[in-house]
Amino acid sequence: MTVHWLVTGARGQLGHDLLAVLAARGEKAVTAVGRGELDLTDEAGVRTAVRQWLSTLDTEADRAVLLNAAAYTAVDDAETDEATARVVNGDAPGWLAQELAGRGRLVHVSTDYVFDGAATEPYGVDSPTAPRSAYGRTKAAGEQAVAAAGGDATVVRTAWVYGRHGGNFVRTMLRLESSRETVSVVDDQIGSPTWSADLAAALVELGDRPAASPPVLHYTNSGQVTWCGLARAVFEEAGADPARVLPTTTEAFPRPAPRPAYSVLDGSAWIAAGLTPPRPWRPALTEAMTSGFRD
Repeated sequence: MTVHWLVTGARGQLGHDLLAVLAARGEKAVTAVGRGELDLTDEAGVRTAVRQWLSTLDTEADRAVLLNAAAYTAVDDAETDEATARVVNGDAPGWLAQELAGRGRLVHVSTDYVFDGAATEPYGVDSPTAPRSAYGRTKAAGEQAVAAAGGDATVVRTAWVYGRHGGNFVRTMLRLESSRETVSVVDDQIGSPTWSADLAAALVELGDRPAASPPVLHYTNSGQVTWCGLARAVFEEAGADPARVLPTTTEAFPRPAPRPAYSVLDGSAWIAAGLTPPRPWRPALTEAMTSGFRD
């Protein structure tokens, strides 16, 4: 049986790594679409694209897996453009899930922002959602839409993702290390940095397994740290003095969208499902930064 993969958001940070993982596995039946090929605000276009892709498969000999890495991720912009974010993050995943129901598997990527960030211990897959930002609300709506569609679909929440492609915290810290003497970084937000290459490998593993998976799972690199602690680790990996990173508070850096104070996700359900346990965040960061991360 041949697995046919459809990767949405293929030009983004995670999408690049999903395609790299699939290529490394020798997967030949891979269709990649980015924003230019698939407008997630166009319901008819989204449904038609999935139907056309499914029509090329042999229902007896092929399996269909859609990895949805597409999203409206401009967290602050969403505060004033929630309507667009709602369509991309909330409605479109539901359209994908409806088209796949009974015909293939959907692996949909969600976020820690669906929680309120007020916890003091890791959020479980069954923890109540209570988003405080427009971005979080729209991503929670997407989770609900996927669940309502039924079928073989799993929502995978993740957090603090960084990679070689696109804008992210680690790349920003590397740029600032080379251009500033000191950098002030918030030290009162806690999460689990997640290398997108590790996340991509995990999502492909989930998509490829023959048995159905739980409807919601969490995947991040393990362990926790503050943004300031992560920035200092980046400086260390770059051979710079981590003391150049100065701690500050969230209050000192107000943003349009509220940031979760605590974003740690409990990954025990992932392991219980028989999937490869995530490695700690620091070794992942080390590998990321010794594998051409500055390119």
